[in-house]
Amino acid sequence: MYDNPDGVMIGLEVHVQLNKLKTKVFCGCVTDYHNDPPNSHVCPVCLGLPGSMPVINKKAVEAAIKIGLALNCKVEEHTQFYRKNYYYPDLPKGFQITQYDFPISSGGYVMIEGEDGELRVGITRAHMEEDPGRLVHEGTIDKSKYTLIDYNRSGMALIEIVSDPDMRSPKEARRYLDKLRNIVGYLDVFDGNLEGAMRVDANISIMGGQRAEIKNISSFKGAERALLFEIVRQKNVLRRGGVVVQETRHFDEAREITLSMRTKEEAHDYRYFPEPDLVPLKISGWAPAIKETLPELPDARRMRFVEQYGIKDDHAKALTSELKLAIFYEDVAKKADPKTAAVWVCDVLKGELNYRDLTVEAFKKEHMLSVLELLAGRKITEDGAVDIIRTLLDKGGSPEEIIKEKGLVIVAGDIVETAALEAIVENPQAAADYQAGKVKALNSLVGVVMKKTKGGADARKVREVLIAILSDGFYPPIEREKIEKTIIKIGDVMVEVSKPIANLLKKMGYV
Repeated sequence: MYDNPDGVMIGLEVHVQLNKLKTKVFCGCVTDYHNDPPNSHVCPVCLGLPGSMPVINKKAVEAAIKIGLALNCKVEEHTQFYRKNYYYPDLPKGFQITQYDFPISSGGYVMIEGEDGELRVGITRAHMEEDPGRLVHEGTIDKSKYTLIDYNRSGMALIEIVSDPDMRSPKEARRYLDKLRNIVGYLDVFDGNLEGAMRVDANISIMGGQRAEIKNISSFKGAERALLFEIVRQKNVLRRGGVVVQETRHFDEAREITLSMRTKEEAHDYRYFPEPDLVPLKISGWAPAIKETLPELPDARRMRFVEQYGIKDDHAKALTSELKLAIFYEDVAKKADPKTAAVWVCDVLKGELNYRDLTVEAFKKEHMLSVLELLAGRKITEDGAVDIIRTLLDKGGSPEEIIKEKGLVIVAGDIVETAALEAIVENPQAAADYQAGKVKALNSLVGVVMKKTKGGADARKVREVLIAILSDGFYPPIEREKIEKTIIKIGDVMVEVSKPIANLLKKMGYV
């Protein structure tokens, strides 16, 4: 079992904005507001003006059912909206339309990689609600001189996914968030690259203290850092003999600290009561029909990749972490060796994309196929292939143009052999060390050969040639019993090689 001496318990409330819907959840305002001026996508309904009446967006209900099914939840046949009453400037009505006693789905789970193996994180509920507006503070929240309000976001459809307190570390919380984003991304109901697409409220307690809720964390990295800070803060309070009180806190991402906002409210503080302007929803029969439309989800695709393409589970997990990356890999794997494609897409391309903060759409599939074909034909080295990928991402062009411009064509075998012999003659101590059992000494010889061939040699081929000369005593390989070895002196170092190699070195003037 995972060692958790501090009794850390973490539960997350994740707000997923259904920003791929054309209109908001209770009005006809369009959802494509992210690049438009503040307060330009509003109407009497999402501004909460007197006399305005909400009307439910059917597509939002269908998207909520999709998410519930994907999270292994039970989708209820009857659901109902409530008013959650509280005053805050981003909530013009003075209440939020949400769900309380009758959420649309509940009792689900997701599987993540825990600290000591696979971990099942329970989903308490996944319910529908409307998004408040957006507050823009001048400076930090505790020292802001004034605050601006943008109501473009007000009334956007949200799904709030509430987990059980099953996570025991910030790292597990980060993995849960990654998995959740992955699943919802496969359903094509939201765009995770847009501002406010997923926001996190984190609940955390340690043994001997009350629970603190950290509100409105805007990034997964921020959630992990907020939890790390909060664990240290709560432990320090208890160590000094204090009491950890139940409260709501704000995470200041610039300073990476949490700040007390107010005493934590209980459910009764919000005075929930049924929304009188929206009748209860009867959605019996919807879930089976919608389930038929669900795409292949990440875990299922991961298992299929392992079985169908014979790739490692770690590669399958990474490749299915994003829908677009999974599609990219599968399109490449259909025309190239699947195992080689997995290595290059997962280990090389994905790393280069992450370093540049790019998505897989920045790289053409035909370029990856060209690189893999050149590698398979031993026309370029692995280092050359990496150089091509980096140049394509940074400057564009084509693999063929880059090869021509940089001279990345692999050098001929006889040049490699000559360079290997020269490397041994110039570095006899490294050669002798390798023969004495110091395996790492070979790396320095490989580096010399690569330098002599200006990076145009295949490093794997170079190692084979050097090992053949220094270990087997001959090159190229022939029947061992026909080979006699001899010891030659290079400088002040004695090196054992085959007689053909010794004769070749004498002919070249090295001995």
